[in-house]
Amino acid sequence: MPVQVQIVKKEPIQIWKEFSARLEAVDFAEIRPQVSGVIQKVNFEDGAQVKKGDILYVIDTRPYQAAVNRIQADLNVALNETELAQKELDRAQNLIEVDAISKRIFDERESKLDVAKSRVSSMRAQLEQAQINLDYANVKAPISGKVSRDEIKLGNLVQAGPNAPLLTSIVSDAGIFADFEIDETTYLSEVRHMRENGDDAAIPVQLILSNGDIAATGVVQSFDNQIDSRSGTIRARALFDNKDNILLPGMFSTIKMGSAQPHEVIVITDQAIGTDQNRRFVMVVENNTVTIRPITLGDSMDGKTIVTSGLNEGDKVITEGIMRVRPGMPVDPKTSEEMASMAQATETPQQ
Repeated sequence: MPVQVQIVKKEPIQIWKEFSARLEAVDFAEIRPQVSGVIQKVNFEDGAQVKKGDILYVIDTRPYQAAVNRIQADLNVALNETELAQKELDRAQNLIEVDAISKRIFDERESKLDVAKSRVSSMRAQLEQAQINLDYANVKAPISGKVSRDEIKLGNLVQAGPNAPLLTSIVSDAGIFADFEIDETTYLSEVRHMRENGDDAAIPVQLILSNGDIAATGVVQSFDNQIDSRSGTIRARALFDNKDNILLPGMFSTIKMGSAQPHEVIVITDQAIGTDQNRRFVMVVENNTVTIRPITLGDSMDGKTIVTSGLNEGDKVITEGIMRVRPGMPVDPKTSEEMASMAQATETPQQ
């Protein structure tokens, strides 16, 4: 009896494994006031896209502008005093050379210039700080991305400091991370392939949403620096594009991680696999006689399954009608191509 068989051989297969993942923002910023005052303007709408440097809030600038003006005036006075002290010291230098003044008077004028210069330096530092505070009154977006809601409304007084209130937050739209845990064996296997094949051997990943859709494709960006001794896993991080802003931080998803390079493995069609309780087996033709062969299976993909043990290259596995044959039955093994040729040869052409 002819039976259709598959001649077992190794094939280059990219192996995919699934892991649970949680999405994290590539960049995230909490916006808090760095100076105190009354909020005079709110320049964004909840959920809007903002760019780095955009002014989100304006805190009353008047006291900070007044401080800048006051210190600038004090600095001008200090500069004039320094200029005068320099002239007095120059005159004293000429006089002491002809013994017209005492060394004490010369030292006093020299000290007066030093004090004036120190005051100028102090005023300049105070002016710089005052200008920084004035700039802080315009609360700017530190990153580009999607802004959250306005937590503090127009007209409210906010206080700077360690307990400064949250004004809003921004999530970067540059991409999104997926953090997931992989087992030690998988990690060692993929790192070995990466090192053997160089930096170009990136590990591909797919991000699967709860509805089964592939939301994005990317690559593994990094592995953590240690194995968790309690779980035997290591944390990995993948980076995905998020142009449509569909993916949000905090989402749970599934990561399908592919091997860095294809693995040479034995693969058979799923319809060739039989089940006996918890045991998997195939029917193999040896010397035109059917034998049963227990097998161990690996990952499945597209109607095929990897066989990790139980088969060797060159074995003839029955792929059609395995329930119609029994161990010890004599058969005539044919490949699918041979079976197709036989079927074509038996057809009678219609005249």
